[in-house]
Amino acid sequence: MSFTDRLVLWLHLAFAIFTIGPISAAIMSTPRYIRARNVAIVRFLRRMVQIFGLISLGVLIFGIILGQQLDLLAKPWLTASMTLFVVSIALLVIIVRDQHRAITALEKAAAEEALPPGAVQQTAAGQAAAAAAEPGQAGQAETAAGGHTATAQAEQARHIATVERGRITTLGAVVTVIWLVILILMVWK
Repeated sequence: MSFTDRLVLWLHLAFAIFTIGPISAAIMSTPRYIRARNVAIVRFLRRMVQIFGLISLGVLIFGIILGQQLDLLAKPWLTASMTLFVVSIALLVIIVRDQHRAITALEKAAAEEALPPGAVQQTAAGQAAAAAAEPGQAGQAETAAGGHTATAQAEQARHIATVERGRITTLGAVVTVIWLVILILMVWK
């Protein structure tokens, strides 16, 4: 093995060690902070997954370069590893999307909870109905036309965050298993 081959191997391993570990930690920590409704931390974890996900492409790039230098690209275990890595990157994109949805839902729930108890948030249809109704029946007409109480909308937003938390947990576990399979393929050959 030449110096260049060893250098590419070390770069491949360094990218794998310093990107895949932080991504896994960030993904697996996200559900805990969604449950705690800590939007700032979930936003930070989402950003971390985005940045380290992009940097982790170095694992694939240096792996392809190394496979080319060692004339191993035609080996089935290497093709399977590269395919699994691309699948894991696609799943990371879905995880980032789900993290964004959870952040949006948590922010919406927090905004709805900030409204006074019993307040009704007006939709456009609710405003039109309230304007057309008699003065004493404005609240009833608005709720019938599409207004929702702040508590109901907050509850719905929390439900969305809970659903996203489950999706992130599941997809994070799948990504981790994929990376373990890749590791086994690399070591076992």
